[in-house]
Amino acid sequence: MEHIAWSDFEKVLIVAGTVKRVEPFPEARKPAYKFWVDFGPYGEKKTSAQVTNLYSPEDLVGRQIVGIINFPPKQIGPFVSEFLLTGFPTDDGVVVTAIERPVPDGTRLA
Repeated sequence: MEHIAWSDFEKVLIVAGTVKRVEPFPEARKPAYKFWVDFGPYGEKKTSAQVTNLYSPEDLVGRQIVGIINFPPKQIGPFVSEFLLTGFPTDDGVVVTAIERPVPDGTRLA
């Protein structure tokens, strides 16, 4: 394992956001959803994530998630991803990183 400096960690903007909308993404090569998430002072951002094995759109709307919002935008087929939805891969699918208790949208991971 390579160690990083604290200053490297400080560069990554990992924040809380509330999922506002989730739609199927039929144009994706692998099953995925499109997400729109409110990151408070950082605004609403969108992304795509392959989490269809464990979640329906209804399971996700209203949940607070953890996103990395300072990666450059990435084109995914006809859709532009503006943040990385974090999660943990398992044999059954990706488990979305969620927040145990509500925090204000845009709160940075400490």
